[in-house]
Amino acid sequence: MPRMMVVGVLGKTFISARHFESPRRKMGNSRSRSGQKFCSQFLPAEQAEVDRLFEALSSDEDGSSPSTKAFSLKALKSHVGDALPAAMVTRLYEAMRRSAPMGEAKGPSEVVSHEQLTMSLSHLVKGNAEEKSFVILKMISAAEGPVKAREVQKFAEDLVGSLLHVLDYRQELRGWPGKQARGAASRTRVLATQLLSQVKLPDGKELLGPERLDCDCDQATIEDWTFQEPLVSSFLHVVVCKGLLLLSPSLQLAHLIPECTVDPGRKFESLLDVLSVIYINSNLPSEQRHRWHLLFSSELHGHSFSQLCGRIAHHGPCVLVLEDHDGHIFGGFASCSWEVKPQFQGDNRCFLFSVSPSLGVFPDTGYNSHYMYLNHGQQTIPNGLGMGGQHGYFGLWVDVDFGKGHSKAKPTCTTYNSPQLSAKENFQFDKMEVWAVGDFPEPHPGQGSKSILDVDPEAQALLEISGRSRHSEGLREAPDLE
Repeated sequence: MPRMMVVGVLGKTFISARHFESPRRKMGNSRSRSGQKFCSQFLPAEQAEVDRLFEALSSDEDGSSPSTKAFSLKALKSHVGDALPAAMVTRLYEAMRRSAPMGEAKGPSEVVSHEQLTMSLSHLVKGNAEEKSFVILKMISAAEGPVKAREVQKFAEDLVGSLLHVLDYRQELRGWPGKQARGAASRTRVLATQLLSQVKLPDGKELLGPERLDCDCDQATIEDWTFQEPLVSSFLHVVVCKGLLLLSPSLQLAHLIPECTVDPGRKFESLLDVLSVIYINSNLPSEQRHRWHLLFSSELHGHSFSQLCGRIAHHGPCVLVLEDHDGHIFGGFASCSWEVKPQFQGDNRCFLFSVSPSLGVFPDTGYNSHYMYLNHGQQTIPNGLGMGGQHGYFGLWVDVDFGKGHSKAKPTCTTYNSPQLSAKENFQFDKMEVWAVGDFPEPHPGQGSKSILDVDPEAQALLEISGRSRHSEGLREAPDLE
């Protein structure tokens, strides 16, 4: 399986993790913290919210005096209701009741105290990778010591499923299809598998294949996973805050889930579900994560390469995605506006990605600058849309004969290190969509809604030579004159 790069929602990290200190290379850091008294990392207003949550949870417990107030699993489940799956509520509770300052040997309590609630939430929401890993380890298993890799796998699936559940329940999907989307259950497993690809076992090998599921994962392994895969922390943050209705101002959901916008009056079913969007969006530059607007859909705008060119040219950075006839879903991110011209364009922020049957992002390798290519109406060079590789051998190619394409990689694309994305090297497709991401660029005077004749002067000249007129001429609004 090719090496895939994943980044978190707090910032674009096409910088390798080697630029930072990996938890596995820290010398005695965990031991140095032993015996330190716990101190909440919440701001005063945030701590007040936590205090009110504890009061609500402990108020229904019978026979508890003010000095011994605590709450049970039953109280937590009652408070959360249907906002989270019961299994995730139990995981959170087990981690809370077994919380103790790092380095202190303390067995699990029967109920959760104010200090335990504050400590576990502080570590999950505000803590560093080490602090988070202690709580996550307790969420994974009730047993002390290392956990099995299959338990980590189950936790990852529960975490992704809980994220989708709570966003759907709180109506925070921002226009994207949720639990009822086609293949939602399988997409949950696919995203969980991608998260697990970042787990490095104590022997340094990756957690890949069923033969590795009986391997032990210690605290250092979970800490390293939390450090290398920021989406784990981001998902936990959302599950805790949206599940408990706590610390909502600290959430920046707009950077996790972009707003989905489609032109009014058009009904449209995307190839992407919200989990796939979250994954792709987390790899975009941070300034382009808050909004996706549909530019082109073969379902809405027809199977036309001219329509595709006219709708995506000069509209800023965008994400394109398509599904081949074998059910493989894949695409690419174009970091700059598409221009119809016979030269390569774009920069090293571009990447290719796979959605189905597996999730993966394939960034720039630095080998060449063949990031983006869009051409139409030329006689001597290829006409179509391409990303990565070279003429006739693109990592992703959509032919001018719309509905045909190729994805060539032996063994990987030179520009993006991507494998063959389609089921067959030369593929056919019916469904394709392109999304503008971030804030839309201001149109140039007279630009408006361009046709392919606007963006391709050669095609316009050929039409005029043939003596045929442009039927759209005079039907569009005149540009504003300064």
